[in-house]
Amino acid sequence: MPSKREPRPMGRPAVPEPSLERAKILDVQDLTLRFGGLTALDGVSFDIREGEILGLIGPNGAGKTTCFNAITGVYRPTSGDILFQGTSLAGRKRFQITKMGIARTFQNIRLFKAMTALENVMVGADAQHSTGIMSALFRLPKHRREEQEGQDRAMELLRFMGIQRHADELAANLSYGDQRRLEIARAMATNPKLICLDEPAAGFNPAEKVKLMELIRRVRDQGYTVLLIEHDMKLVMGVTDRIVVLEFGRKIAEGSPAEIRDNPAVIAAYLGVDEEDAS
Repeated sequence: MPSKREPRPMGRPAVPEPSLERAKILDVQDLTLRFGGLTALDGVSFDIREGEILGLIGPNGAGKTTCFNAITGVYRPTSGDILFQGTSLAGRKRFQITKMGIARTFQNIRLFKAMTALENVMVGADAQHSTGIMSALFRLPKHRREEQEGQDRAMELLRFMGIQRHADELAANLSYGDQRRLEIARAMATNPKLICLDEPAAGFNPAEKVKLMELIRRVRDQGYTVLLIEHDMKLVMGVTDRIVVLEFGRKIAEGSPAEIRDNPAVIAAYLGVDEEDAS
């Protein structure tokens, strides 16, 4: 008889565990990125499976955000490749990568502060609209239909984030935490398959971080795959399915949260001790 599975810890969503049987949604292959004489990423390889929350961690300067920027088209890799659902992202522009199904947030919040919360999310929805400038100029039926659908979707996402009451407020007037939630809502509005969250807990207090953990799980439960950069190790360990660790632009470890927690190379990277002393 098959052995019983361990009961799921309280608070974790009742969704299937990520498995090597699941399809790869992103495959980073020997990614190298150089800026002059500086090697920011050196032969980094990892993959993300559909429905997974993967953490990308490491000390300051490890190359985490640089990796995000390569995935989302901000930087062009010096060598190596990044495959999204089997298609290379090499040479693609940022808006093309967004249309393919990759969205991101930023370490420093980047909202349109003079626009309302609803308008900010509608900007994200515009990324998947098929009508062009002429349709918008002449208010053609298809454009009006897409605009209404975008507004409806934006309100749905504001409700999902719990900030629908701020729909008509300027983004600049929202609290810091609500601005963070608004940025995630805008990313979701692009209808992505993969959402890359760059330090979403920055500036949060402990209670807000607990709520953020639940929000990230709920985002995953909506059918999204999540790639997470975060410095708060308690949050990372509590929400991710697997973790990749970078140091000085190189991958030094990969595994489950439990495996990473006890990995001597990771302990050495974070505590600044010799690997032998950390084991």
